[in-house]
Amino acid sequence: MHRDHLLPLDGNLFLTDGGLETFLIFHRGIDLPEFAAFDLLKDEEGRRELRGYYLPFLQLADDNGVGFILESPTWRANSRWGAAVGYDGAALARANREAIALLADLRESKVRGASTVLISGCIGPHDDGYSPGEVLDANEAQEYHAVQIGTFAETSADMVSAVTMTYVEEALGVARAAAGVGMPAVISFTVETDGRLPSGQPLGEAIEQVDSDTESEVAYFMINCAHPTHFESVLEAGEPWLERVQGVRANASRMSHAELDEATELDDGDPDDLAARYVALRGRLPKLNVLGGCCGTDHRHVTQIYAAFKRANLDDQ
Repeated sequence: MHRDHLLPLDGNLFLTDGGLETFLIFHRGIDLPEFAAFDLLKDEEGRRELRGYYLPFLQLADDNGVGFILESPTWRANSRWGAAVGYDGAALARANREAIALLADLRESKVRGASTVLISGCIGPHDDGYSPGEVLDANEAQEYHAVQIGTFAETSADMVSAVTMTYVEEALGVARAAAGVGMPAVISFTVETDGRLPSGQPLGEAIEQVDSDTESEVAYFMINCAHPTHFESVLEAGEPWLERVQGVRANASRMSHAELDEATELDDGDPDDLAARYVALRGRLPKLNVLGGCCGTDHRHVTQIYAAFKRANLDDQ
């Protein structure tokens, strides 16, 4: 595994982006069938929208000399969801390659060298990101996700990130597929309001199960698509697995997944309160150094989160 690609992450603060799909739908008025942001890559207007989304986040990182993880708009660019919006295998492979090329161009043109920028190929779930109707075993998930991960391995992507994983078997499959082609992998689980995965498994148990698997090697874990109030209570001090959680991409809203599914208006929450909750997580997640957002968040939220972290770090000195 080319773990050296991620050496800049060790001990350094990195930002990432927010809720790409919710931003495009609610702030830009763009119709995204099946939440498929990668479909925007098909024409210059769509690519312009994507660049416009990423640029403020990149500027924030560059202005402050901190690292940034550019996450590709490919959460839905796998075979099941691609087919739902009219993409066959060849078209999906092309879209995944073009997504990484777009981010590589952004990295080349925007960053002045004050910060390290890593490109991550984003992997989404095979089924629904909140309540999957079909559950794969680890071998099935490995075979399924190996296609997209194999495409990323042929690009300038530095890593892959499996985002909004709802059950451990799919996470295992992704991790094994990435290890098979030498790509560093990040696994990000989502949780319900009780801090458990949608499958019902405790978060810590899921992380420990993936880490104990001899066929995979996960660079680090994240939590995403949940508000901090949903998982704060399960981060009990002293548990070894807490040191494996380096990233948080929280929702702006305190609503449950079921409530978010039914929502017709965006709940963008309170950026200041969200930032304060991120700072509070430092005492429970000792390795936390990747900060971004998920549904309902945008550049405002990540800016406040970074500012709050910076103030807290200065206060510690």
